Amino acid sequence: MTERISRRAMLRLSGAALLAAGGCGRASGSSKAVHIATASGGLNQTMSELLRQQKFLESFDLTADVLAMADGSKIVGGIYSGSIDVSPMSGFGQVFPAVERGADLKIINAATLTPWQALFTAKPNVGSLKDLEGKVVGVGALGSLVHQLTVTLLRKYSVDISAVRFVNIGSSADIFKGVAAGTVDAGAGPASFVDDAESYKVHAIPNGNMSVELKDFTYQAGWTSKRVIETKRDVLVRVLAAYAKLFRFVEQPSSQEAYLRARKAVFPNATEREHLTEWNHLQTVKPFAPDLMLSPERVRYMQQINLDFKIQNEMLPFERVVDMSLAQEAQKLT
Repeated sequence: MTERISRRAMLRLSGAALLAAGGCGRASGSSKAVHIATASGGLNQTMSELLRQQKFLESFDLTADVLAMADGSKIVGGIYSGSIDVSPMSGFGQVFPAVERGADLKIINAATLTPWQALFTAKPNVGSLKDLEGKVVGVGALGSLVHQLTVTLLRKYSVDISAVRFVNIGSSADIFKGVAAGTVDAGAGPASFVDDAESYKVHAIPNGNMSVELKDFTYQAGWTSKRVIETKRDVLVRVLAAYAKLFRFVEQPSSQEAYLRARKAVFPNATEREHLTEWNHLQTVKPFAPDLMLSPERVRYMQQINLDFKIQNEMLPFERVVDMSLAQEAQKLT
């Protein structure tokens, strides 16, 4: 199953923790060096492995650490401390309230435009989203990406949120594991599992596929600090060009063999069927932003969610939180 990540992936997570703690093991000196952090979900792990195997960063003359981090707050801390230069592919809802409080962060690219989650249950008495009233739903930390996605979806279908008990049980992999074990009544898992849910002894809840139901919810973007933009702009542009190349590569049917090879390296214990199911889902949904551009409408939508959750006090102007000029420069390199 997807939650069984390879030893290589776990070592990268450990390395990320060291970086967040103070930059241990960081390469230094070269203007080509860059320290990248992404969210630690299964899709991101596979994309990072594909990025490494295809040498997309090296093609832009970069020497990079690409590390997965399970906690978005640690990415923020790493960027503040200087141990991380950029996070080109992670949840970014926390950027807005941080900027509101005076942080010098900037969103610089779009990454995954479509949510990669769906709601599942192993309980036979849960046949609709409305049935989750009075039930326990597994999420990450309150206000986290998975929590916001889940609540936004339930509100769309007029579920009484006050009647749902949300429980933090960790990462998205932990949530799905809890769903399959029946320790929670429902929770999120990869949207690619929807058509094959029975093989995991769960079923997808009708209208629970967030990749279909929440198309305006931007799942991941890229962000950094103004300080890094000012001091390493050329490096950041080349990083974004590498990710644009990665996103375009995955959209091509000819990349199937390479993508499956990367996913098998991350999830060596997963079945061939699971690998192919995710690949086919990617080709159907095409969730990535190969042009790296994030529209004002999408930024407003994400801020409105923060306002609804009362973790942000005012709608911030697009120019205060977003700088698309680096993405535009990166397009010229690809």
